[in-house]
Amino acid sequence: MPRYALLIEYDGAPFAGWQAQADQPSAQGAIEAALARLDKGFAAGARIAAAGRTDAGVHATGQVAHADLARDWDPFRLSEALNWHLKPAPVAILSAARVKDDFHARFSAVERRYLFRLVARRAPVTHDRGAVWQVLSPLDIDAMRAGAAHLIGLHDFTTFRSTMCQSKSPVKTLDEIRIEEIEIPQGREYRFHLRARSFLHNQVRSIVGTLERVGAGSWSPDRVAEALAARDRAACGPVCPPQGLYLTGVGYPLDPFAGRNG
Repeated sequence: MPRYALLIEYDGAPFAGWQAQADQPSAQGAIEAALARLDKGFAAGARIAAAGRTDAGVHATGQVAHADLARDWDPFRLSEALNWHLKPAPVAILSAARVKDDFHARFSAVERRYLFRLVARRAPVTHDRGAVWQVLSPLDIDAMRAGAAHLIGLHDFTTFRSTMCQSKSPVKTLDEIRIEEIEIPQGREYRFHLRARSFLHNQVRSIVGTLERVGAGSWSPDRVAEALAARDRAACGPVCPPQGLYLTGVGYPLDPFAGRNG
């Protein structure tokens, strides 16, 4: 059975997360239902594998999954047909590619990239409602950058992971935290870009929630280092809400979508 990689975008708002669930809508479930209508070899109940299992309300602009199909599809036609059958779900196949049988969307990945969008302004957001986390007051970006610097590198991230995290080890290497500040009408948007080989459950939201406390002046930047060293979930700042979080990209030794458009 030929294997295909899918580059996927979705709005996480109506879903209980990426992972298929029997009684709740999911991004995975929507794609599997579309595949079952397209490919007779993809039987009902068959599963696709993804690079990351995003939580309820979390979005994606660069999720990657793979599927084994019976039919030898032209990749462009596969993406077009899937997008037709995905309507009206807020899920889009940006590209499809034929890959080798040993390609695995999760286990072949060498990097994952996330974006968190935080808006600071008094007036409610309208166009970005459900797509950002909003606070009322501007944040100190220099203080947040100083706090974030303590988290770069190889660390025990017990403080910044969910108590329900199933990872065997809390030790991870965080390769990058980059924070941008963008002027918007009557406010500021802060964009947190995080990059690592893999992340713990709730790690990004725990880090951003903690850095927001630094930016608001409630925490000193050095307190981030103290929280990390504590290796204690109770030392973490608030976990920020999911709607500002996006899985923006997954890196592989060889990009399966290189040179493709659709």
